[in-house]
Amino acid sequence: MSGSIALVGSGEFLPIMSEFEKSLIDDGVKNNKAPTYIQIPTAAGQESEDRLKYWENLGKSQAEILNVEPHFLPIYTKEDAHNPEFVNKIKNSALMYMSGGDPHYLANTLIDTPVWQAIQENWITGASLAGCSAGAMAMCGEIPNFRFTKSPPTPGFNLLPNLRVIPHFDKFFRWIPDSAAKVLLSAPEGTTLIGIDELTALVKRTNQHEWFVQGEAQVHILQGAPKQQLLHGDQIKL
Repeated sequence: MSGSIALVGSGEFLPIMSEFEKSLIDDGVKNNKAPTYIQIPTAAGQESEDRLKYWENLGKSQAEILNVEPHFLPIYTKEDAHNPEFVNKIKNSALMYMSGGDPHYLANTLIDTPVWQAIQENWITGASLAGCSAGAMAMCGEIPNFRFTKSPPTPGFNLLPNLRVIPHFDKFFRWIPDSAAKVLLSAPEGTTLIGIDELTALVKRTNQHEWFVQGEAQVHILQGAPKQQLLHGDQIKL
């Protein structure tokens, strides 16, 4: 029994996303997990101390709204991902949330570590797992290298091997050059390519076969299934 899994375009820990995040915690609690909220800021591990503190405080504020216990785990290096204290915090938590930053750094730092093993085991036994922006991209089999367009994709966590996610879809292509956009939009054959707008999520709940859209904007199916735009409440089987 795997727990709920959520791919979020943007907006982790913002008040507007609190109802959605509470639903993920509730899913975990229904599966006998403890009502704790794990923040995994690894994707931002190369950013400034001020930026990392911003994420920590944002998550604490959200936890107060949700009335749950938060745990901000400063997992910034491969060494950190071997820390047994962090592993123990992850075990039996209702929601584990990987936030934004660099998806390549996130996956490379956590893959083949005790922290990643704990995340997988907790999710498989009923906890909710969410990834926002970089966190959503890293859930897939490969992460396209849109910053260095001549470099090949790097391995993701491979929880969703046949998916590729473009977060911030309604804003992304304003920020990046055409060469980077081409990399993002050129997914391998057999891959379902999905664009997720900001403040919007695609979520599959425990024991459900369909994915549901929740949030302010749209999810865009771009390749691998009939092209379409999905709104809050719409569902799709992937």
